Amino acid sequence: MGLFDKCYDYNITEIVKEKGIYPYFRPIQESEGPVVMMEGKKVVMAGSNNYLGLTAHPKVKEAAIAALDKYGSSCSGSRFLTGTIDLHIELEEKIAKFMGKEAALLFSTGYQAGQGVIFPLVSKGDYILSDKDNHASIVAGNLLSASMNANVIRYKHNDMADLEKRLAQIPEGANKIIVTDGVFSALGTVVKLDVMKELAKKYDAKLLVDDAHGFGVLGKDGKGTAHFFDAQNDVDLIVCTFSKTLASIGGFVVGEERVINYLKHKSPALIFSASPTPASVAAASAALDILIEQPELAARVCANADYVRRGLMDAGFTVIPGQAAIVPVIIGDDEKAFGIWKMLYDEGVFVNAFISPATPPGMQMLRTSYMATHETEHLDFIIDKFRKVGKQFDALNNDAVIAGH
Repeated sequence: MGLFDKCYDYNITEIVKEKGIYPYFRPIQESEGPVVMMEGKKVVMAGSNNYLGLTAHPKVKEAAIAALDKYGSSCSGSRFLTGTIDLHIELEEKIAKFMGKEAALLFSTGYQAGQGVIFPLVSKGDYILSDKDNHASIVAGNLLSASMNANVIRYKHNDMADLEKRLAQIPEGANKIIVTDGVFSALGTVVKLDVMKELAKKYDAKLLVDDAHGFGVLGKDGKGTAHFFDAQNDVDLIVCTFSKTLASIGGFVVGEERVINYLKHKSPALIFSASPTPASVAAASAALDILIEQPELAARVCANADYVRRGLMDAGFTVIPGQAAIVPVIIGDDEKAFGIWKMLYDEGVFVNAFISPATPPGMQMLRTSYMATHETEHLDFIIDKFRKVGKQFDALNNDAVIAGH
């Protein structure tokens, strides 16, 4: 088989498009937060990671415009050389203070932060213990580390008994780090950090949490999963992205100053990438200011998600319970998931379709997520449309909770 033959043979997207149920790469023409314009019509957005609803906030947009005027469109270099501006340093200091850590380091994307922190820290013979459902950026960091002969052990999703079993099998004295999402991006489940932090102490392991979906949503003042469990002093490194709560693009890691300084000089993902643009950094900084000034926004995100979660469960949908902004609705079949997605879209609700192989068989889902700016009328509209479409597709049942999640 030729190198590109698999590309020519890949026709599943054309088949789905011909059926009119292709759910991906749909362009948004205008965005007001909870309501967007898509293909010439207004749609209630129930699939965005814009958790605080700040992407259209006047202060965020004004900050981005001011930075563009002052610094131009790009920093034209990596942070390591000519790409650092005072905005980068100011935001790093602000994030570190907000998170209660000694130092922070910005990356150009959240993916680079996840991938770029693990690889520089581990050496040949070290051990990474990684949840099987961790984000792709962590998986990439694990693979890079494995290429340098670090040991990668994947434990069952959020299974602390399996994690301890794996920890107990590692030779005494070996370096090890537990790596986990704070809130898992597909299922919306929250890591059992209260148990995990004790295991890390017991087995002398470092602990890294990727809090992309927990920051700005969980914990005191929206400080994330570690603060939600009062474990901020037990988590060594917290990785996050700007693209959810902070209404921008980029990422960061916080931790001890000496560790952050090492990453600053040793992480290829930082050194060999152009630095975050002035406008994106300024937007993230303004969004963080709003979160600091209005911590109630985080509670509102969770309250809105809980409202829909209860509504969909009451309607008879199979819903994975959770405490954050993500509400997954299990459909269990690829074509049925696409069909329900399309009818919801036609009814004026946009959600995300997750199918195999991105999900295990039987766990194909419509992943919904909520914002602080959703009003009750938006949430009721979403629930009503789900109920209507669910009846037509025979997707309602009495087993409304997936056990074990």
